[in-house]
Amino acid sequence: MRNPKSILAVLAAGLLALSSCAAQKGNPPLRTERLTVGPAQVTAEIARTPGERELGLMFRKALPDGAGMLFVFDTDERLSFWMKNTLVPLSIAYISSDGTIREILDMEPRSLAPVPSQYSVRYALEVPQGWFSRAGVRVGDRVILPDSVRSR
Repeated sequence: MRNPKSILAVLAAGLLALSSCAAQKGNPPLRTERLTVGPAQVTAEIARTPGERELGLMFRKALPDGAGMLFVFDTDERLSFWMKNTLVPLSIAYISSDGTIREILDMEPRSLAPVPSQYSVRYALEVPQGWFSRAGVRVGDRVILPDSVRSR
């Protein structure tokens, strides 16, 4: 009979190798919605579940202007994001439940520093760093959220 510890070690090494390969390939895109963000439009992937929100844009090698990810939460709360395993520089807009942009902040790739919201908000929209400015989007602008996106 084989040593159970050896079998467990081989299984653990295999799982580690598989997870490393998956991480290198990136995470799959989520369902998208076209959002009006102030004077601009963005095609945003919708991260609604805890797993989707946790993975976010990690391991993606590129994110074009006009694309992003909207993180949807069930209640208003002070949010905090970080950039662990995120390879592209991003800007984040913290958005209240009525769609008002309360803050826009820049985030650096691979940083473990938290980027907290000052206010309780319901949504966060990540886009390529500087996109909000290039698109003419400012704090106080509104994001029009389709009913299919609004938190329940």
